[in-house]
Amino acid sequence: MSAGAAPITVPPIDLDAAITASFWGRAIRDTFRNVGACIGLVWIVLLIIVAVLTPLLANTEPLIVKVNGKISWPMLRYLTPTDVILFILAAAVLIAAAFRRVSMGRRAMAVGAVLLITIPLAYIFVHPPVTVDWQEYRDLARAGRIQYELMAPLPYSANDYQRDDPSQVLQPPSRAHPLGTEANGGDVLSRMIHATRIALSIGLVSTGIAVIIGVAIGGLMGYFVGRIDILGMRLIEIFEAIPTLFLLITFVAFFGRSLMLIMVIIGLTTWTLEARFIRAEFLRLRKQDFVQAAIAGGLPLRSILFRHLLPNGIAPILVTSSFSIASAILLETYLSFLGLGPVDAPSWGQMLNQLLGVAGTFVWWIAIYPGLAIFLTVFAYNLLGEALRDALDPKLSR
Repeated sequence: MSAGAAPITVPPIDLDAAITASFWGRAIRDTFRNVGACIGLVWIVLLIIVAVLTPLLANTEPLIVKVNGKISWPMLRYLTPTDVILFILAAAVLIAAAFRRVSMGRRAMAVGAVLLITIPLAYIFVHPPVTVDWQEYRDLARAGRIQYELMAPLPYSANDYQRDDPSQVLQPPSRAHPLGTEANGGDVLSRMIHATRIALSIGLVSTGIAVIIGVAIGGLMGYFVGRIDILGMRLIEIFEAIPTLFLLITFVAFFGRSLMLIMVIIGLTTWTLEARFIRAEFLRLRKQDFVQAAIAGGLPLRSILFRHLLPNGIAPILVTSSFSIASAILLETYLSFLGLGPVDAPSWGQMLNQLLGVAGTFVWWIAIYPGLAIFLTVFAYNLLGEALRDALDPKLSR
């Protein structure tokens, strides 16, 4: 190097980050090379879009209506806090996805911050009317008082039982009702669209609770071993002996049919599989050189657990989570089919409860469409889980 020339500096390379990034990039690429995983992802994304846009897809209230020269927006007036939260969350996710130069962690933190701010504000400021007159605008239309209205593609809400037209009870599929009507006169397609929210929330929330508990307990068992491991295993065996479905039935009978209660119970009783997997991974990783180097370097315990052990041992949890989501959806379906599901919110299992009509006849359109939705959703999560498991299995990748 000639005198006076500036020294060449090489930026430091974070080998751990580079290896982790290449590992997850390869795993995601291998996962979606599987045709079944792509089909499952398309179905799940479709359900998410339907769940977010539910009030715009199936709603009795017009988005815009002009009555006697006066314009109003009834659909906006009847939006619930959940509708507002999902709209803002979807917008935040789309905006975060556009900033590709920002790291994934920072984008996730930004979306989480928006969600934490939106939830309390929505429940404080959004107050839809308690009672709804579902036939108000149908009566105005019959009277010829509506000059203009913009309706949802399916002009029926989930709880609109069409009391003004009793002949609509248990009608087969038609142009007005593409999937027919159920025993109370509600539109089957509208109720199925609204039920996607329960199907997705019951799976994601209950599995999230199970993953948090399982990772915490399993991680402590695998890292500290000894007495903590023994006590943790006994705790796992106790919870594995609890029949989740019978526990759900008991709690619902005593404390009421609350969706949040169902999600919490499923999460509190299904964390044992995640705990076993994370324990096994931590037992394997705790003697690895990079963990021993972190301990010798004097890093705090939280850094060893969350920065070094957890990112390298979380892969099996991602696989089991997809299967756990499918199991949680089935549990809620069983409960709703028995008539013990949420009271006001429609669900696919609740619709299957009406397989037999008033006269005891088999109603085929109520059997086929909700049953097909349950099958496709559970099947999609299983396809995704199996493809992810194959992508993360080093033996199969070799």
